[in-house]
Amino acid sequence: MSEPTRFAAVLLVDRRGWVLLQERDEHAAIDPETWGMPGGHVEDGEGFEEAAYRELAEETGVRLAPGELQFWREFATEHASYGVGSMQVYVAEVDLTDDDIVCGEGRRIVFVDPAVVPRLELTGATYDALPAFLSSELYSTMAP
Repeated sequence: MSEPTRFAAVLLVDRRGWVLLQERDEHAAIDPETWGMPGGHVEDGEGFEEAAYRELAEETGVRLAPGELQFWREFATEHASYGVGSMQVYVAEVDLTDDDIVCGEGRRIVFVDPAVVPRLELTGATYDALPAFLSSELYSTMAP
């Protein structure tokens, strides 16, 4: 039996309390045409946290210093393409704007007002994680 697929995801929160999300394009292998968190597969020999920093840099151009990302929560994932797996979500407060983000993957990556999140079509993993984060005590300490 193969090991469960491991994913790392990142939620960055700007000074307004908005969260960084990626609008996936029609070419995405998983959940095309939806909104999701920056992140991806944890590679062989790599830890979740290391993957979170790597994926964030690859997808957004944002390179945070070690220790800036904070582990928030682990979720079970299930997808037709990858089966059952686990995803760890890391978060950070940042003093960044959309102009600081380089879209390395997808249609666009921007900070999104949490008030519009319920109207977005989210990836499965983001649907599980983002509303829980936005109602968490941790987020309440980050939002203005």
